[in-house]
Amino acid sequence: MSDALWIGGTFVAALLVAALATPLVSRLAIALGAVDKPNERKVSVRRAMPLLGGLSVAFGFLVGVSVALQLVPAESGIAGEMEPLLIGGLMMLGLGALDDRWGLSAWPKLAVQLSAAAIAISYGTVIDHFTNPLTGEVLYFPNWLAWFWTTLWIVGVTNAINLIDGLDGLCAGVSAIITLALTVVAHQAGHVAVAAAGLALAGALLGFLPWNFPPARIFIGDTGALFIGYSLSILALEGYRKATVITFLVPLLALAVPLLDTTLSIVRRLRSGKGVMQADRLHMHHRLLYEHHGDHRPAVLSLYGLTACFCLIAVSFTRLDGIASLVFLLVVALLTIRILRNLGFASIEEPAAPHGAVQATPPDRERP
Repeated sequence: MSDALWIGGTFVAALLVAALATPLVSRLAIALGAVDKPNERKVSVRRAMPLLGGLSVAFGFLVGVSVALQLVPAESGIAGEMEPLLIGGLMMLGLGALDDRWGLSAWPKLAVQLSAAAIAISYGTVIDHFTNPLTGEVLYFPNWLAWFWTTLWIVGVTNAINLIDGLDGLCAGVSAIITLALTVVAHQAGHVAVAAAGLALAGALLGFLPWNFPPARIFIGDTGALFIGYSLSILALEGYRKATVITFLVPLLALAVPLLDTTLSIVRRLRSGKGVMQADRLHMHHRLLYEHHGDHRPAVLSLYGLTACFCLIAVSFTRLDGIASLVFLLVVALLTIRILRNLGFASIEEPAAPHGAVQATPPDRERP
């Protein structure tokens, strides 16, 4: 069976199911009372926007994976590789749905995230070694260190995606771009299970996005942000856990925008003397929103473009090795620092919101 059949079938099935399911999920969210409740941290006061959009993304993803399991030859063994992604993903989905409906404190959410990470580790999804890109020498981590790095990666990526869910269409669009980049590289490397899961997730996100793009008619919610973040963390680990430390930078580069935003948030809050969990309006999307006078669409498109640039760099990075990869990485790092400084993303001072922006924009959903 040709690759084109399972690639196309997986992607299209996920896209169509997510697109068709979204209006039904919107009605369900309203019926259950899972709607957005504006507060003082948010950019606007638009009320009763349905949450739970992540349910349609997850539904599309599951259907896409089911199609892949039917079309991909059984000898590829992708079913076993899907288990940690599906089990942990469903845990994140349930956690997010409860948070969207009733609101949960940080500690219960962290406990479930740690449990989902433990499940992935129990299936062997771990960062257990790296290879020196210059000498080829392999260094294996002791189990406790491998588990620590893996847990930090899964929880960190999950929350980074959750934090970037601040404007209409931002989380879904940025995640779709990242997923496509990881899928392309996984397919090039022959990781069929990762490519199939990536196609299903990308299709589901793109099927949902028209309903979520500014002005949104439904929010992806914690239901979607936590599910997507966990899924991306596992796709990255499954695709690159046996590669060199430099090659593992491919998913780091692909995920650069949400990871940089989270890292800058932590550093910024420590510099200003605030608690790390205390929310502010200094994220990348907030600054771009101010820059574009409260208009969500150009702010979101700007972050799409920035994410796409990092993803193209990530895909290009797979063609490099040895000293060339180190030089390229240094150049990318220096350019990134320069861009962040030019755009003021490292500043701890909140810019003045443009006149009328609060009333003119859909609600921001940034969380601490």
